[in-house]
Amino acid sequence: MEYKELSTNPVAVVLQLVGAKWKILIIKNLLEKEKRFCELKKNLGCTAKVLTACLKEMEEDGLIIREVDEREVNRVEYYLTDIGYTLKPVIESMQKWGKEYKKLRKLMERYGK
Repeated sequence: MEYKELSTNPVAVVLQLVGAKWKILIIKNLLEKEKRFCELKKNLGCTAKVLTACLKEMEEDGLIIREVDEREVNRVEYYLTDIGYTLKPVIESMQKWGKEYKKLRKLMERYGK
């Protein structure tokens, strides 16, 4: 996505870049370490078509790098760029919020609210 296509609203920018379910999960996976396509597909459980599209968009947006290993046929690894790594606190906040939400929902259901 080109700079001029980005929203003026900072929250909307984040959603434009990683708002899709699979993109945020790809970033979460790549925060652990670089991964091959088949590893990502297995971890995420999405289709190859969806994963390919997301990875291509994320590469164009400067969030990930696709590296082809010249020594091995069909060996491609993906890893986060420096910009991609800046999403780490966002992911951590989302994980924390998700855990808290699940606890609260459990309590609400337990007490009929």
